[in-house]
Amino acid sequence: MSLLAFLGVALAHLLAAISPGPSFVLSLRTAIGEGFRPAAGLALGFGIGAMLWATAALAGLALVFEILPPVFVALKVLGGLFLVWLGITMWRHAPAPMPKVDAGQAPRGTLAAIRLGVAAMLANPKPAIFFGAVFVGLVPATAGALDKALVLFNILWVETAWYLLVAWAFSQPRARAAYGRAKTALDRGFGGLLAALGAKVALS
Repeated sequence: MSLLAFLGVALAHLLAAISPGPSFVLSLRTAIGEGFRPAAGLALGFGIGAMLWATAALAGLALVFEILPPVFVALKVLGGLFLVWLGITMWRHAPAPMPKVDAGQAPRGTLAAIRLGVAAMLANPKPAIFFGAVFVGLVPATAGALDKALVLFNILWVETAWYLLVAWAFSQPRARAAYGRAKTALDRGFGGLLAALGAKVALS
């Protein structure tokens, strides 16, 4: 693959990654509510999930979705319902006290945060369509295994790096203090938004 093709894939993915969606809402809530470490684990989970969708697209899953639309619809509905459930859970727990965060202990374990990030990313099958379209236009059919591996690694680190930046920005003491003063209202807002985005994934 040419350098231009690599840059094209990287730019397209970066623009998709930074567009607000369910992952951003979940990252924001985790960073300000639980601190940097759980949000960093979540970021890695998002990166792994994006890479898995990209791998599936390279393997032809996007084509399967086109040939068998019910498969895509079923995955959208199930994924959307998962996001709605996360949103409802966030709403229900809104009145709970703000978890304590210190340097040695995170309210949510890192592995649990990674698993949540992967699950949340896989809950939306649309990235498979996105990556399939990008790869058709920018990844030549003659691309070798090394080229494809580099593309997938780039997707992993770009997705992770973006959400690490979000995690760092919103886990700062000032952001957490502001969140603590209005936790119930903010969590209900985050939960409602996440549920609405989940419904959009399921129905669009």
